[in-house]
Amino acid sequence: MDAQTVLKVMQGLPGTEEHEGWAGQPAFKVRKKGFAYMSEDESRLMLKALREEQQALVAESPEVYSPSWEGGQFAWLEIDLAAADTDEVQELITEAWRLTAPKFLIAQLEP
Repeated sequence: MDAQTVLKVMQGLPGTEEHEGWAGQPAFKVRKKGFAYMSEDESRLMLKALREEQQALVAESPEVYSPSWEGGQFAWLEIDLAAADTDEVQELITEAWRLTAPKFLIAQLEP
């Protein structure tokens, strides 16, 4: 998966806005709450996830996924985009957005 594909997925999620993160990297937010951050070189993506999901993905594919910050029920998952499956990353992006977006925006995405 490449950065352009990530951007297309983000643009398809209602209410998503791109901002500049604290280190100049692209940051994606919904209603001013971050759910995804891309590295400055656009090779890695960090996503909000449930702790259990983070642990399972890291255990299954440590060459693609690595753990990042954890707090409360959420954890952050770091993804090596070059090694990741495009469909799986698209699903993970959407799930990170769902963990952050309000119900009325989630309803706009659902068929």
